[in-house]
Amino acid sequence: MAKKFKHGQTVEWDAAQGTIRGTVERIVTQTTRVKGHVAKATPEHPEVLVRSRKTGAAAIHRPEELRSAT
Repeated sequence: MAKKFKHGQTVEWDAAQGTIRGTVERIVTQTTRVKGHVAKATPEHPEVLVRSRKTGAAAIHRPEELRSAT
């Protein structure tokens, strides 16, 4: 079962710099480009657009890479 995230939800993920905390901006269901990365999302395999709270940078992640930070 895929994880479900909602707009505005606080999430965190692991990066080379450590654990990053951010906010869900939207669920992506079509091919989208962010910072030169192409996310090939589909309605069957959506991805999540998040924004880092520390840097304000946007990124797209697969739901399994994220966890709730409540």
